[in-house]
Amino acid sequence: MLLAGLLLRNVPYVTDAVYIDSHWSAALRNIALSIILTRAGLGLDPSALRRLKAVCVRVAIGPCVVEACVVAIVSHFLLGLPWVWGFILGFVLAAVSPAVVVPSMLLLQREGFGVEKGIPTLLMAAGSFDDILAITGFSTCLGIAFSTGSTWMNMLKGVLEVVGGVVAGLILGLFLCCFPSNDQEDLVLRRTIMLLGLSIFSVFFSHVIGFAGAGGLCTLVLAFLAALGWKTDKAPVAAMVGRSWDIFQPLLFGLIGAEITIATLSPSTVGLGLACISVGLAVRLLITFLLVHFGGFTLKEKVFIAVAWLPKATVQAAIGSKALDMAREEGDEALIKFGLDVLTLAVLAILTTAPIGALGIGLAGPRLLTRQVKADEAVGGATSPSSNAIGQEKENMTLESKL
Repeated sequence: MLLAGLLLRNVPYVTDAVYIDSHWSAALRNIALSIILTRAGLGLDPSALRRLKAVCVRVAIGPCVVEACVVAIVSHFLLGLPWVWGFILGFVLAAVSPAVVVPSMLLLQREGFGVEKGIPTLLMAAGSFDDILAITGFSTCLGIAFSTGSTWMNMLKGVLEVVGGVVAGLILGLFLCCFPSNDQEDLVLRRTIMLLGLSIFSVFFSHVIGFAGAGGLCTLVLAFLAALGWKTDKAPVAAMVGRSWDIFQPLLFGLIGAEITIATLSPSTVGLGLACISVGLAVRLLITFLLVHFGGFTLKEKVFIAVAWLPKATVQAAIGSKALDMAREEGDEALIKFGLDVLTLAVLAILTTAPIGALGIGLAGPRLLTRQVKADEAVGGATSPSSNAIGQEKENMTLESKL
């Protein structure tokens, strides 16, 4: 899907024949993002979240901040970026992609991999906070670079995004717990429409009022709270939301691929840019591994969490070009060059980490995570060890193909 979008944008005759409006592209990507965050909220495990809240905070903050700082330092010396532009680049590259992580975690959760330790819930919950932190850091550094508002106001805006997103999510989630009432006809359909409607509204409204990071967190919280209120009745709603994701998934990745114009990639920047990205990813892997060290996970589970924290796509496609757009408005050639460097590295990060991260999750999940056997699978389990091993191998191959 990513490659299909890339071809649509960069193959000469195809590009001329297919026109993709930028406003419609952004709107469809926001709808797809709201759907995947809704699925994440419905899939969160409350008991695992309570147990892993400290680890969740560490995983959400630590790798993002450290990778942003490392990329800023490396890009300053390799690419010659000023310090503030280095941190702009660092926070663009530091955000993890919920569009890659969440669907894979939901599939692993459905198959029972890592459920006992709450690993899918941990990564889905931490991903939203990771993105908010990265966007807040990016906005703050962008404000410093272009002197748009004070630094303290930009930092305060980031805090308000978190608080506002949680409060709005709590209010809307409580509303969904009460309406529609249980005596309504087509209850599942009504709940699904209201849930998706409020989620999409939250994402778009947050962009309108200038608090873009609050919409995703609001969506996650309202879906989680609605699922708590519906209890066992959430399964058919989650299934219907999953079918809507099947429609918007190719749109999201195709449109992200279509945002990448190979002609804008500066050959002199590509090699050094890949070096910056590689150093940042190596440090991110190490920091993530160390931060989950005291979470009660095995060595294999720590390795999987570190690998699952690699892919980047959604946030980079959304904010990668903003610095360049503002530089062009200023008309300063030096700022335009810095903006092009940021956009180039954002594109390289999408092209390299999105497929590698998705493939790594798909291959590592069934091999490194312990599977929780469901009750109906355990009944009548008087089979030979060899047949169990063969069956497990076939199930792992099937899951890998799905991922």
